[in-house]
Amino acid sequence: MKNRDYIPKATIERLPLYYRCLDKMAVFDGEEVVSSKELGGRLGIPSTQVRKDLSYYGEFGRRGVGYDVSGLKKSIGKILGVDRVWPAVLVGAGNLGRALVNYEGFNKMGLNIVSVLDADLGKIGNKIDDITVESIKEVERVVRDGSIELGIITVPGNAAQEVADELINAGIKSIWNFAPTRLIVPKDIIVRNEDLAVGIVSLIYHLSWNKHDKHGG
Repeated sequence: MKNRDYIPKATIERLPLYYRCLDKMAVFDGEEVVSSKELGGRLGIPSTQVRKDLSYYGEFGRRGVGYDVSGLKKSIGKILGVDRVWPAVLVGAGNLGRALVNYEGFNKMGLNIVSVLDADLGKIGNKIDDITVESIKEVERVVRDGSIELGIITVPGNAAQEVADELINAGIKSIWNFAPTRLIVPKDIIVRNEDLAVGIVSLIYHLSWNKHDKHGG
């Protein structure tokens, strides 16, 4: 495997697509072998790009034969780290937080939300699925006792930085941020921002311009 620092970000972001596609092929379609052309075709990715992406991590297929679906899925799963379960703590027991806790698809990707925290006394003690919402004041104990390294933030933007600081001080190494704000964190902390407002505005922008072009106004 090549040095991780030299692997393009786009390649890393395509790996989950390959993994999910291979999982579907293995579980639902019952396919045993797949070519780079077929795998790429299902995802709208050129076969040359598929082969190049996989080559960063080693040799997986055989020329003229293709890839073993289950074997490649297992290898990519190990590369991604989804071959094990990663416990996570979620802060923000609102509608979005509840939806994320109840989303069953995370389990297939190795994510298990084991704890939910909030500062709202009206939410503390409530249950989401089988998880009892606890006070944010318990963050250090929760992170320590659960050996948790991944935190998920679903609080309003004005509270996100304070929550991030508390998570980091408690020992969290990676943050999945759904709050509409950019977080200031140490260099060794990994942050993934999911700004839902930016996503929907981008869609509306394209719809608006398509309508504008059609009417010529």
